[in-house]
Amino acid sequence: MRADLRVCSEWASEHDRPVYTLSEHCPECGSDAVNSAPAPFDPADPYGEYRRALKRRRRE
Repeated sequence: MRADLRVCSEWASEHDRPVYTLSEHCPECGSDAVNSAPAPFDPADPYGEYRRALKRRRRE
């Protein structure tokens, strides 16, 4: 799963803050833009059931 929102791959060295875009290149410096964050959920996660059970136990 890939998000449409991307961030400049060189933002730490080129900009004072992250530069977000929907294109494949940074609008300010022209470097490549990468996926801004990993997918929040993976259906093939083998340990998801255990992680959710632990989270439920901590709430109680």
